[in-house]
Amino acid sequence: MNSLMSTFLLLQCISTLVFTAISTPPDDPIKCVSGNSDCTVTNSYGAFPDRSTCRAADVAYPTTEAELISIVAAATKARRKMRVTTRYSHSITKLVCTDGTEGLFISTKFLNHTVRADGEAMTLTVESGVTLRQLIAEAAKVGLALPYAPYWWGLTVGGMMGTGAHGSSLWGKGSAVHDHVTEIRMVSPGSVNDGFAKVRVLSKTTTPNEFNAAKVSLGVLGVISQVTFTLQPMFKRSIRYVMKNDSDFGDQAVTFGKKHEFADFVWLPSQGKVVYRMDDRVPVNTSGNGLFDLLPFRSQLSAALAIIRSSEETQERFRDANGKCVGATLISSTLFASSFGLTNNGIIFTGYPVTGSQNRMMSSGSCLDSLQDGLITACPWDSRIKSEFFHQTTFSVPLTQVKSFITDIKSLVKIERKSLCGLELYYGILMRYVTSSPAYLGKETEALDFDLTYYRAKDPLTPRLYEDFIEEIEQIALFKYNALPHWGKNRNLAFDGVIKKYKNAPAFLKVKESYDPTGLFSTEWTDQILGIKGNATIVKDGCALEGLCICSEDAHCAPTKGYLCRPGKVYKEARVCTRVSGISVIQSVSY
Repeated sequence: MNSLMSTFLLLQCISTLVFTAISTPPDDPIKCVSGNSDCTVTNSYGAFPDRSTCRAADVAYPTTEAELISIVAAATKARRKMRVTTRYSHSITKLVCTDGTEGLFISTKFLNHTVRADGEAMTLTVESGVTLRQLIAEAAKVGLALPYAPYWWGLTVGGMMGTGAHGSSLWGKGSAVHDHVTEIRMVSPGSVNDGFAKVRVLSKTTTPNEFNAAKVSLGVLGVISQVTFTLQPMFKRSIRYVMKNDSDFGDQAVTFGKKHEFADFVWLPSQGKVVYRMDDRVPVNTSGNGLFDLLPFRSQLSAALAIIRSSEETQERFRDANGKCVGATLISSTLFASSFGLTNNGIIFTGYPVTGSQNRMMSSGSCLDSLQDGLITACPWDSRIKSEFFHQTTFSVPLTQVKSFITDIKSLVKIERKSLCGLELYYGILMRYVTSSPAYLGKETEALDFDLTYYRAKDPLTPRLYEDFIEEIEQIALFKYNALPHWGKNRNLAFDGVIKKYKNAPAFLKVKESYDPTGLFSTEWTDQILGIKGNATIVKDGCALEGLCICSEDAHCAPTKGYLCRPGKVYKEARVCTRVSGISVIQSVSY
């Protein structure tokens, strides 16, 4: 498909993105053959990093804490493996999977109630299956606001706590949701004397060690039943997006977060541009009724999504870098011109700044607004249709190292400017600020979180256009700058040895041993990422193509298609799958 046709189709698709307002609701991630038995679980994208199928003998859907206790007790008595699942299952990593086929999924889908709201104490207690959208709305009912949160509101409270989900801020207690929690109720396996289940009430004042372990738990301590948040009086935000040249971005990235409370960036490295989000708190009596309804989180016509995916598959097949770059420029300029979905009154955008209440400005996800339309429309990544299918590589680089890291990425772009257009087709590199957290598996220092989303082939053995550039960025961050991977978003290679990066890991593992000594809530995957047993990487032919391993020999790439294992271009210690042209005989090389 030539670049002109790609541009035309993308224009059509963007128009549907802007104007489509309804959507078929996402599918339930759990499917069972018979009632609630013989079940599988997937994530909202339809595939885990290793493309495995996760099975369990049964799924349970508790509706109250009492039912949850009964379920955990029965499974503990029977020595069954358990894992918690959520309504939308948004984690890319295998955190919902249990081992084998005889385990139990415990879904929090119906643990979705508000327990109590205390306007005077400015606290809100909810069950763990409550979505971020519900949490924001319930707080607003009593004139309160959660100060920081992820931008996608389809996450659940338990899911956010399990993975360390965050927004963007260096201010106050920082942008991680778990650092605005005052109490956690956790249901874990118990002894015979406990009735095989134990309910613990955790807080900073009464159980500080256990509380700091439970704030980012990866689901290995038990099931979070309820969470109490400390909130703030409702306030408004004033947002302005500004696009600039990225020539001084290394310096700006380090300081910008101190100037604006909710600052973030969308970096377009192949275009040499950055979109700065100038986002500040303003008094609640400031005029304005703005709404943030992020365009990429709106529903889209399934037919348009299929066109976009087919276009990208064709660009990959014919190595059409120009087509990708044309499309990327079109998408980024359209998003910027459309203010990324900001409106001044909930309907139209009339100009900056856009001012609105925190509950209307902090998060969005209108593709979840559900009308059953037979999949005529859907969320852009819905796996039931031909839609977006991508990898996500997300990590936090210490703020002291950010300038050097940005310089390294720019050095790669200088080698081949078209190399990162593929990232820009997925809206660019989203960059959000995070702070150090007392949570044992939370962030270790002030950092900038880089979120890279990029094409994933349906065939795991198909190499990607310029995949070596993205692989090198991934390895530069993780190994040169010791970046921390997001627990819910990365490919396997990011988690090899990751637990060594957390100074409080021994304290976390001590709590885990106390709460679940027989490992009923642990799995092969959690044991690997926690450094208990085995490695997260999977070494086999083609493993580096999907981030299951870092290549050490050509067979880990795609030698028959000309992709060989080679050193990095800027970071020589990296090992990446590089397309080597002009070779008549491919010889296997080991590194």
